[in-house]
Amino acid sequence: MKWTDSREIAIALYDKFPELDPKTIRFTDLMQWVLDLDGFDDDPAHCGEKILEAIQLNWMDEAE
Repeated sequence: MKWTDSREIAIALYDKFPELDPKTIRFTDLMQWVLDLDGFDDDPAHCGEKILEAIQLNWMDEAE
């Protein structure tokens, strides 16, 4: 997975953290959780606020 795979990342996070409400997470935590995902292989420097927002929005969709 790469940073641009926001839907796939969101699904993986939802599966890993089903008890979390994605509306209440901090972007610093979100970035670390993505980096720790199995199958994630991208440069942390390529991540930005817009990418994290896209992941969060997709995660919120999954949680509904």
